[in-house]
Amino acid sequence: MRKLIIVAILLGSVVQGILAQKIEIKGTVCDAANNTIEYTNIVLQTLDSTFVNGVTTNPQGQFAFKNTDAGDYRLVLSSIGYNTQYITLNGVKRSTDLGQIVMDSAAIALEGVTITGSRQISRADRKLVFPSERQMKTSTNGVNLLQELMLPRILVNPMNNEIGLSGGGELQLRINGVKAEIDEIKSIRPADIIRIEYHDNPGLRYGNAEVVIDYIVRRPDTGGNFGADLSQSINARWGNYNLYGKVNHKKSELGFSYYMGPRDFDGLYRDNEEEFHLADGTTLRRLERGEPSKATMIMHSLNVNYSLQASENSFFSAAFRLRGNNQPHWDYKGTLYNANDETDVVNMVDRTKQSWARPSLDLYYQQNLKNKQTLVFNVVGTYNRDKSHRFYQESIPEEMLTDIDNNVLGNKYSLIAEAIYEKQFSKGNALSFGLNHTQSYANNEYKNGHYYETNMHQGNTYLFGEYRGKINKLNYRLGIAATRFYYNQNGDDQSTKNYSFNPSIVLHYAFSDNSYLRWKANIYNASPSLGDLSAVEQAVDSFQIRRGNPNLKSYMCYNTELTYEWKKGIFYTNLWGAYDYRPDAIMDEKIQEGNKIVQTWDNQKDWQKISGRAMFRVGPIRDIVQLSFTGGVNHYMSHGNQYSHTYTNWFCEAEASVSYKQYSLYWQINTNWNNFWGETLSGGENIQILGVYYRHKDLRVGIGAFNPFTDNYKVQSENWNRFASYKTKNYIKESSRMFLINFSYNFSFGRTFKTAQRKVSNSDDDSGVMSTGK
Repeated sequence: MRKLIIVAILLGSVVQGILAQKIEIKGTVCDAANNTIEYTNIVLQTLDSTFVNGVTTNPQGQFAFKNTDAGDYRLVLSSIGYNTQYITLNGVKRSTDLGQIVMDSAAIALEGVTITGSRQISRADRKLVFPSERQMKTSTNGVNLLQELMLPRILVNPMNNEIGLSGGGELQLRINGVKAEIDEIKSIRPADIIRIEYHDNPGLRYGNAEVVIDYIVRRPDTGGNFGADLSQSINARWGNYNLYGKVNHKKSELGFSYYMGPRDFDGLYRDNEEEFHLADGTTLRRLERGEPSKATMIMHSLNVNYSLQASENSFFSAAFRLRGNNQPHWDYKGTLYNANDETDVVNMVDRTKQSWARPSLDLYYQQNLKNKQTLVFNVVGTYNRDKSHRFYQESIPEEMLTDIDNNVLGNKYSLIAEAIYEKQFSKGNALSFGLNHTQSYANNEYKNGHYYETNMHQGNTYLFGEYRGKINKLNYRLGIAATRFYYNQNGDDQSTKNYSFNPSIVLHYAFSDNSYLRWKANIYNASPSLGDLSAVEQAVDSFQIRRGNPNLKSYMCYNTELTYEWKKGIFYTNLWGAYDYRPDAIMDEKIQEGNKIVQTWDNQKDWQKISGRAMFRVGPIRDIVQLSFTGGVNHYMSHGNQYSHTYTNWFCEAEASVSYKQYSLYWQINTNWNNFWGETLSGGENIQILGVYYRHKDLRVGIGAFNPFTDNYKVQSENWNRFASYKTKNYIKESSRMFLINFSYNFSFGRTFKTAQRKVSNSDDDSGVMSTGK
């Protein structure tokens, strides 16, 4: 009997051991386009909803529950922007690989999900930014929502509804991967935004863009939306008026946006100090004292676009854009004093009338193929028309000393064609390559007492290949590009051709989900503009002439950057340093020719810049207050064929936002970020912006102030040439203590569905005309 009991106990132990064996449940989460979804929350629970375990997918979308008891379970998968998914697992007795689990895009933005604080997920090439509920409610469009997010380097001017980069550089705006104009961003309803993708490390297919901001949104398959965003100064003739709309029917979408920005100021003037050293040994130092004069212009922009998503794998869009600016007055007047003889006084008038128009047609097609392959084609045709008339006089009461009348008419035609192929592999690896060709033709007429006509042809071919991969915590991207530049000016028997190879590398090491270190290095080609290449000269004033240089050559640019990012709770830090080296850079120079100074351009020895920047952000605190501060330094080294200069510029930027119920307050201050190129220091803006807003449903009203604590607005510039130097301060009186009111309303209807994402875009904004004026 005792033996039977012992045997029974042993058998029971064996059975219990078998039943209690540990198993593993794993899988990979992806979307409908087979893109893996990282940081998806996976909850393992029993069938009666009792919590067992929880994990998050890694950057390859993979998850695993190890050391799990056999039994019956339910998996709950949730990720912002996707519908929550439930998977029932009955009678799991052995380790199971569920393979790919496809999550569907949410039908309504953040339905059933409330984000109390904005969430940012850092990937190797971008940040996925999910706005909070508060940020959604206090914003009325894609521009002021971006202002609330306080992303690194992004400067948002809520007065003008403008988005720019701190320190300049190319910023690309996109909607679902399609390049968009700022007016189209203004038309986005925050409630339609799934997330914002912030690419601070864009790949080769984005060209020379330093930052790409991509709004991932949903569109109705029926209905649409209409809206207006109007701002008007109450103490100056200044306004921003935006109208937009969008209508959807099944697979088609038709949209439009129109912007008009009138400016009419009476307080434009400048103070200038110039020193000339002429070839005959004469030295003249003269001072310009400006008097308030007229500045008038009307900016406008029209966008009409149509898109068709015939299936989940094909997408077509066509967009017509018309941008322009009519500037009938940009007038300076004043007196010129001889610094060594105050009785030597000359009256000065410097008036410029200018207008330009830029219509373009953009055709785009994308086809998703089997095995995670994508093929993209894009064609953009642009016509640039530029008219300029500059009238400059120096006189004494009974005698005209200098009389300059420059008229320029420019016509430029360009065609950009691009094709891109992309193949995605497992574990997030991807290969892409593409071909881009730009062909331009410019016909410009210059009338200034002489008649010049230039006919210029320019071609630029860009071929690239790029591979993205990962080894454990190290993400890497390797790229190589080849560039061919061609230029010919009629009447010149010789054509200029240049070939270059442009490698790039990015290494991104993630210490954890909250911090990473990234190193980037690339080499790219810079080509001269058609305006600088023009074999034309124009008089600037009584001593100076501007002359183009058809012998300019394209040159190479070498750049390396190091970025460290850390975030914990409401605290965020971004540290960045960079070095730029450009041998043979095309920079300005001045030479003596008799008693005239000739301003021109040439391939100089080199230009270098060392930059550092630190950003600190706190918030949102109790989902009410958010603060951001950025400080940095730029050190420039400019070595010309006949000069050598160094310059150091310190700058800072600060932002604060406070939101409570339907009210919000925003404050921003920027000190000058100055740029030094060649021998010219171009000063940035030193501005402050303050705004208070109230929102009720789809309506927002507000009042704001531009430079509320200063009595004048100025931008400074300098030139350090040994033959002809200057220090100029430009003022617009109305741009200080300018108060305005804002009215925004957006009405929408319809339901949403997922749309394809466009992956490339092209545009041509170079008029091809040599600039005129001081």
